Amino acid sequence: MWTVIVILILVGILMMILEIIVIPGSGVAGILGFVLMAIGIWLAYSRQGVEAGHITLGVTAAVNIIGLILTLRSKTWKKAMLNTVNTGKVNEIKSGELKVGEVGTTISRCAPMGKAKFNNTFYEVSTLSEFIDQEQKIEIIRITGNKIFIKKINN
Repeated sequence: MWTVIVILILVGILMMILEIIVIPGSGVAGILGFVLMAIGIWLAYSRQGVEAGHITLGVTAAVNIIGLILTLRSKTWKKAMLNTVNTGKVNEIKSGELKVGEVGTTISRCAPMGKAKFNNTFYEVSTLSEFIDQEQKIEIIRITGNKIFIKKINN
């Protein structure tokens, strides 16, 4: 019977850890883990006696408190968090750099957004409705803020 009690409590603790680290926010794993631990403690009281129940309750509470203290330490979260930096940026168009009517070449397929090259500089561009294949001659028809709208030049 002790093996059933220990397995219930360990699975309950594992479910609580899954709730905190892997699937936060759902609550299902945390509630299930708490219920499994409670059933394990209840079985210890009902099948093994009051003294064994107290010991089981004390050990389970101590393991949970130690686990909580270890997870709240800042070094634990520094090991778990992502340290990547987002280096993406939007078009930075300085005044006079690009003008309506300027001609360039698509670098990728514009469906409706893609990349194009104007004056040896790459920009993200948008078409108004059509798809434009790569390596096509294009013309700027409108610049709004940091968005460049283009159309294909028919040869």
